[in-house]
Amino acid sequence: MGTPRDSREEQVDAVLDRLYEEYPDSTISLDFSNRLELLVAVVLSAQCTDERVNQVTSELFEKYRTPEDYAAAAEEQLAEDIYGITFHNNKAGYLQSIGETLVREHDGEVPDTMTELTELSGVGRKTANVVLQHGHDVVEGIVVDTHVRRLSRRLGLTEEERPETIEQDLMTVVPEGDWQQFTHLLISHGRAVCDARNPSCEECTLEDLCPSSKLDNGVDLASGELWG
Repeated sequence: MGTPRDSREEQVDAVLDRLYEEYPDSTISLDFSNRLELLVAVVLSAQCTDERVNQVTSELFEKYRTPEDYAAAAEEQLAEDIYGITFHNNKAGYLQSIGETLVREHDGEVPDTMTELTELSGVGRKTANVVLQHGHDVVEGIVVDTHVRRLSRRLGLTEEERPETIEQDLMTVVPEGDWQQFTHLLISHGRAVCDARNPSCEECTLEDLCPSSKLDNGVDLASGELWG
């Protein structure tokens, strides 16, 4: 039996209060200057660190400035230009296809709806949510990346495993006005303290709220049940 909804709402309120205080300036860490750059950066960030993406896009965005540039590029050249990004060959195909679709169907503009964004190659709800929030100032959901998935499960806010169902769970207990910042706060905390393999529970501002704290219950990190 899962945690009751009202208990999860109280847990969320306490988590938000502490993390807002801990990370007052938490925000997106990808570098971009327009919606196209944001879209490209988020596509490249799948299973890749933002730091690495920023290193690659510093030159990529100088060379590719419009959707037409991506559409006209040879896929092999694009793959070379994003070499160092995980799955760079696949993502090169995504970028070329995205360029073609933006030119053909959207007059070269990045669309502003979830439906249109998720019809683009390599774009799921996570990527679309980021683009909507930071490119169009539209908040339709909660971005669930690897940190949000890990921390929300550890904190007992969801028992789901798939990002899409985790998002739906979180949207029922996180106040809508906090949806965007909730992601940034959990990412900041995941990077600084709540590591995937060796979380620093003794340094965690949420330790007394966390049902997965290894200080209290000796969780087996190798089990993957709470720490996956």
